[in-house]
Formats: sequence, C-alpha cells, structure tokens
Amino acid sequence: MSDATTLVLGIGNTLLTDEGVGIHVVNALDVEHPALTGVTLIDGGTLSFTLAESVSSHDRLIVVDAARTGSPPGTVSCFEGEAMDRYLSGNRQSVHEVGLSDLLDIARLTESYPRRRALIGVEPLDIGWGERPSEPVSEAIPRAVAQVLALLQRWNDGVPSEPPFSP
Repeated sequence: MSDATTLVLGIGNTLLTDEGVGIHVVNALDVEHPALTGVTLIDGGTLSFTLAESVSSHDRLIVVDAARTGSPPGTVSCFEGEAMDRYLSGNRQSVHEVGLSDLLDIARLTESYPRRRALIGVEPLDIGWGERPSEPVSEAIPRAVAQVLALLQRWNDGVPSEPPFSP
C-alpha cells in the first residue's frame, strides 16, 4: 500500500450543463467516499494558476473534466500518463485543456510534475446554459466515480500504469 498523496481535481462550470461534469464527479466522491486516505478532492472550477500549489504538493493527479473524444455522449474515457500528455497536446477538445496544459507546465518547470497522472473525460452532449447535466452525462457520473476509485486502487497497489481505458 502506497503512502503517496493524490489530488483529484474536478474542472468545469456547473452553470453550463455538461461542462460541469468534473465538479459533479468530485462532489459525488466527497459524498459517497468522504474518507479516502491520502486523497484531496478539489473543485477546480474553470481553472486558475492558484491550483499550481495544490498540484505540486501531491504525488499524483487525477483530473476529471468534460472532454470531446468523438464518442457518444456520456462515454467515460481515461487518459493515463503519457496518453494524457498526448491528449492535452493534441486537438484540445475540452474548454479547459489550454488552462490545464498551462497548469501542468508550471508543475514541469517547478520539477513537481506528477509521475502518475490521469485525465478522466466525459463526452458532453450539451454545454449550453443549464444547471443540470444532460441525461447521458448524469448517467455517466457514477461510472466516472468508479474510474477514479479504480485508478486510486491500482495506483495504491503499485500496479503499473495501463493503456487508456474506455468502457
């Protein structure tokens, strides 16, 4: 069992339907699993450079966000390690990827880039005004929570990183 610390960072704007899915996942984790050992849950909102300290003070990072992958709405995808790096440097299909890339660049420059990192993305249906996620994204929230928990378990057990996961 590892004593490394993990930051689970939910990103999004809960006033824009599916765009707030990262926040909804972090909130669900907080309600359903309030005592995760070595895990910090943060509502990162629409990102800010003030989050750099939180990223650098943890050994591992899991980011949860709406991400367009071309899959059906509600699809949960996981990009781990170098797959996350490639996704973020690719076609930038999430509203927050530019800010997330910048935040991770700060971590690289301060030599605090998380060795273990993952982006859990949920394919949005709608990112227009609205305080509730669409039906397919609402139904995906428990799957995204399960993916976070599976990553934490695997990382804590010392199992090497795997290729991208997509249920």
